[in-house]
Amino acid sequence: MNDLAVCFKNKSIYLLIFIPALISMSLRLVDNADGKLSKSKIGLVRSEQYPEAMIPSIQAADTLFAVDWVTNEDQGRSRLKDKSLDGVLLRSKNEFKGVDLLVFRKESIRTVAIIENLSTLQRIANGNMGNWVSEVTSIAAGGMEKESVPTWVLMLTLLVGFIVIPAQVAEEKEKKLLLGLLQTPMDEKEWLLAKLFMGIILVLSSVFLLHVFSEIGCENWLSYLTLLIVGALYFSSVGVLIGFLCRTQASARALGIVFYLPHLLPSALSDFSQKMKVVAHFVPSFQFYEPIKAVLLEGARASQFQFEMSCLIVAAAASCLASCFLLRKRWLM
Repeated sequence: MNDLAVCFKNKSIYLLIFIPALISMSLRLVDNADGKLSKSKIGLVRSEQYPEAMIPSIQAADTLFAVDWVTNEDQGRSRLKDKSLDGVLLRSKNEFKGVDLLVFRKESIRTVAIIENLSTLQRIANGNMGNWVSEVTSIAAGGMEKESVPTWVLMLTLLVGFIVIPAQVAEEKEKKLLLGLLQTPMDEKEWLLAKLFMGIILVLSSVFLLHVFSEIGCENWLSYLTLLIVGALYFSSVGVLIGFLCRTQASARALGIVFYLPHLLPSALSDFSQKMKVVAHFVPSFQFYEPIKAVLLEGARASQFQFEMSCLIVAAAASCLASCFLLRKRWLM
């Protein structure tokens, strides 16, 4: 009974309710939550000349396909990247009567479904006279291992910001170490800067080891480093604030997890669900995750994400000001 009372006091017990509820809510927002494959969203280029019976057959099969017209191939590629289309049909460069299917990833279930349904429509319309789809092309850069790296980077950054730093700040308060440090020539700003530098160093070190062990490199390493520093600055500043809001280490860890999961799940699941991607836009971690993914997988540069970095820096400054205020008030010390 005493142990259970301690769990209630330090808020750890509430995680047993929070985590299942959050996961259940996230799964409800994931596409195809009912286990059934929804309509395939097919993009057709307005200027392309397709086989005669293809377009009427696809439009008639409204239970299998949702047709959307795009201006050109570049727009189709962009729509594939943001998951608003599942495939784009282009005039084949190899066969006069065929088409090429452009998808994000060849190995996905959605790609298999598109090919199977198109083959069925082709047999109904033309019998066994050839295939409409002559080639399947993927725009995904690298394999599954490389595509998962941005998610692991996000997890490591959140781990430092929301688990490691809050527990350390709460420990220094709980053991009265912080009050002792402030009796020395060190002032509040120097202590706060030390915590931010520690967070940045831990994030950079963990990400560096991730790349060393996985043997995956990055072309634009300077842009990558810039985004990592900005992201680490934001998450570390929030982590310090979380530590100040808690009296004990256990409470800091519990509150850190409450912040950790909502920052992780929407961004990580945004690659698999259009609904979740809409939700992720309102989560600060998405402003870090999307630029990191673009730099790693598409060769983008940090200068293309000035708005996202500005948002993270402003939020970090606000968290630091709040932490300074609580530190000077000796909050829960």
